[in-house]
Amino acid sequence: MWRMLIQIAKTGLRTEPAPETNDDWRVARVEAERIHADILAILGRALTIREVDAGSCNGCELEIHALNNPYYNIEGLGIKFVASPRHADMLLVTGPVSRNMAVALQRTWEATPAPKLVVAVGDCGCTGGIFGESYASCGKVANVIPVDVAVPGCPPPPLDLLRGILTAIRGRQ
Repeated sequence: MWRMLIQIAKTGLRTEPAPETNDDWRVARVEAERIHADILAILGRALTIREVDAGSCNGCELEIHALNNPYYNIEGLGIKFVASPRHADMLLVTGPVSRNMAVALQRTWEATPAPKLVVAVGDCGCTGGIFGESYASCGKVANVIPVDVAVPGCPPPPLDLLRGILTAIRGRQ
């Protein structure tokens, strides 16, 4: 043990420096308050989202989960994710819709109370991506349910996802 401690003391820190911060994407507090006020003015309450993976590679889901971290903090903006489509205002759908998920996605859309919004996420959700339409894939989300906003990218960054969500909300006015 002493040898190891002596070796650590002799060697010192062998890591690279931390990357510089980039606050260009951070939403300013005033902007956050304006977004929250817009959501309350349009909906009268918090926006609730049901995320549906219709056959994606999970790249888009990782970016969607990043929206909940402290950096983006969408819950502080009045946007939260729910487990049931019956409690949702918006469906966030990722991936090309597999044939096995088409009926489930249709039922989820029908279970969402009106007025409902649908945001297709990622290149696969918007166009079918590299999978397109085949015996195993229905292709883009719009082939199965109506889509209000499409957020392209493979995967789209969290900021683009937030822009897509806000575009759908503002389109509801």
